[in-house]
Amino acid sequence: MEHFVWNIDPTLLHLGPLELRWYGLLFVGSFFLGALILNWIYKREAKDPVVIETLLIYLMVGAVIGSRLVHTLFYEPEFYLSHPLEILYVWKGGLASHGGLLGVLIALYIFAKRYNESYMWIVSRVAIPGALTAAFVRFGNLFNSEILGKPSEVPWAIVFERIDLIPRHPVQLYEAFAYLTILLFLVTLYRKVTPEFATRILPGTFLFLVFTARFFIEYTKTRQAAYTTDLPFSTGQLLSIPFILIGIVWIIWAFINKNKASQK
Repeated sequence: MEHFVWNIDPTLLHLGPLELRWYGLLFVGSFFLGALILNWIYKREAKDPVVIETLLIYLMVGAVIGSRLVHTLFYEPEFYLSHPLEILYVWKGGLASHGGLLGVLIALYIFAKRYNESYMWIVSRVAIPGALTAAFVRFGNLFNSEILGKPSEVPWAIVFERIDLIPRHPVQLYEAFAYLTILLFLVTLYRKVTPEFATRILPGTFLFLVFTARFFIEYTKTRQAAYTTDLPFSTGQLLSIPFILIGIVWIIWAFINKNKASQK
């Protein structure tokens, strides 16, 4: 069986010593598309969208710092603890989505305090474009031929020629399409419920759906961590479990307090 061969150059454009990579373009582009979603949300709820540009800066900085630190400490700790300056070399790759989420949550807390926003309100609304960014990051991984799937003979398997000639599960696409589906679900949910209930239900729904998808897709991935454990789960799955549990508890709490939301 012949499989699709992927051999795209991860660099889109060379500008002298500088280069524009597909990953960076997709990552930054997702924030600008996310800004359009947030602009729609702000106007829909009669809030001034003037702060969105500043909010984007907080989100990008938080996402990069958080994802980089978690990757270096959980996926390749021995290397980075021996070469601490390498932690700063973000352009070499190595970002963990779990850390990106934690970084964003911290950045949003600082933003909410500084601009007198409701932290719960802003977290719940950012969850919607957050699914878009997660999808675009995985498309970026595809262009980098990284985060590889396990060898497979399924008809849709892809050969990443820059790595080897083995057909593999296109796990980057599995995750990207899962996150885009979650995005559509979150938008639909947001439009169907009251703003008060949206504030309660959206964060937990995001956590549960995104990390449940991540947990099961991990079964088709090669292990990313540079170390192994005796546990039957990958590092990505172990990091996902707390977020899934928090999401479940959050959703239950949201429904318990649904009547309170509708009375406000």
